[in-house]
Formats: sequence, structure tokens, C-alpha cells
Amino acid sequence: MDLENLVDEWMTVPDLADALGTTASRARGVVSDRRVLGVRRGERATFQIPAKFVVSRREEQIASGKGAPVDAADDRRVVLSSLAGTITVLGDRGFGDEEILSWLFSEQAPLGCAPIDALRAGRTTEVRRIAQVAD
Repeated sequence: MDLENLVDEWMTVPDLADALGTTASRARGVVSDRRVLGVRRGERATFQIPAKFVVSRREEQIASGKGAPVDAADDRRVVLSSLAGTITVLGDRGFGDEEILSWLFSEQAPLGCAPIDALRAGRTTEVRRIAQVAD
């Protein structure tokens, strides 16, 4: 699958840093820790990360089902916490970074949606169960 047709919005590492309210150095750490994945794309082949990997703190709380209630006015953003484990599961199955991104953004019949959308909806266990048998 063509990532250009699957991922509708991308961000650079500086964009990621801005979204998370941190430095570019720390944002690069998020990438190197494989909490997010990206690819080189565009005319200048800049490293870019799908924007759906970053959510509001409120969305993260809903997706994880954990933590104290977050004030609706709190507009801080975080990396979707369930993403790193899912990346690990797919990587352990032999998927490369582009294949992982393609899988995350392609509809999977058992889910009825793309895994990234299911993760954002809090369906982590279901996504990982399907990822464990993905090919």
C-alpha cells in the first residue's frame, strides 16, 4: 500500500516537538525510543511522522482508560501510549517501519477500521491480538 494514500497528515520532528511542547532533541528521543515511527518523504526526503500518533491528553485518557480526569480545557498533546507496544509486536513479527505504518493505517477486517483508529478508541488488546498473527 502507498503511505501517501493511507496517511492524510504528517509532521516533521520539529512539528512533533511543538505538538508535545518539548525540544527537538526530546522529540528525536521519542523517535529513537520507537514510541512513534516515521519515514523519509517529500521532495527533500525529510523524516515525517503520521500526525494521528499524537493525541490530546483527554483522548489519551479515554484510549488508555487510566488516570485522573483531564480538564477539557487542557490542550496539551501526548504520543498515543498504546502505539509503542503495538510497534514492538509488529516489529517482532518481522515488519519493517514502512510495513508497520501501512498495517496501522490500512483497514483490518477483524477490526472494521484501521488499527490506528482502533488504538485511538481504546481497543488496544484487540489490535495487538490481531497484530500477533499479522502477515
